Amino acid sequence: MKAARLVVLGVAIAAGGVAAYLASHGRTPAPEPAKAPVVALETVEVLTAKSDLSRGDVIAANQIGWQMWPKASTNGNFIVKSGRPDAVTQLTGAIVRVPLAAGQPIFDPMVVLAKGSGFLAAILPKGMRAVALDISAESAAGGFILPEDHVDILLTRHDKAAEKLTGNEKIISDTILRNVRVLAVDQAVEEKSGQKVVVGHTATVELTPQQAETLAMSRQLGTISLALRSLIDSKSSVPEGGEASDHGSSIQTVRFGVSTISAAGR
Repeated sequence: MKAARLVVLGVAIAAGGVAAYLASHGRTPAPEPAKAPVVALETVEVLTAKSDLSRGDVIAANQIGWQMWPKASTNGNFIVKSGRPDAVTQLTGAIVRVPLAAGQPIFDPMVVLAKGSGFLAAILPKGMRAVALDISAESAAGGFILPEDHVDILLTRHDKAAEKLTGNEKIISDTILRNVRVLAVDQAVEEKSGQKVVVGHTATVELTPQQAETLAMSRQLGTISLALRSLIDSKSSVPEGGEASDHGSSIQTVRFGVSTISAAGR
């Protein structure tokens, strides 16, 4: 009996081996999935800020540098190393005109090469003038006017012609300039962290040469006040009034004795 069992067991093992061999060699292996072709992304080196830069900062050589950037995402405003390999040297010492975040590409209009000029002269647009005027909390919206706000400039004066006719005191107020950008309040050229109010004694505003003349004359004729404009009403960066053309507004000539100024009609 033992011999018979061993023979049966041997036959079973042999049959199992043959079946396994046939199964492994008779089955076709599944094909491997095709790999998608890898497309190399074309990149270029563009000039970026290596650290956060605030308006008015003088750029140091270690604060800007080259960074790989997808070529398809660039445009003509980018400073590309292949076109301007010495751009880092060129912009070292330049003044930042607008805040820059670390990693942000730098465009030429964002900085200015001052060449020894002061910051205010560097950020003034071509053809514009910076004019300072005395202010107080009462004449400057309680100190809530900050650099980069837009204001209307008001002249409050005695109407001498009406007073001469009636013999009674008459005070009137005219808006002589509109949508004027505030460049600085005293020496503050931008709002600092946490600063909510700047109660200064001098505000510096951006005007055209003709508007600067209007403001200078108006200061001799009465009291100047600033009226803060809402952000919605300040979308245009062009000041209005004090010129021969007031962008569609009517211009009236206001006479004070022998003096005249141009004032924007309301």
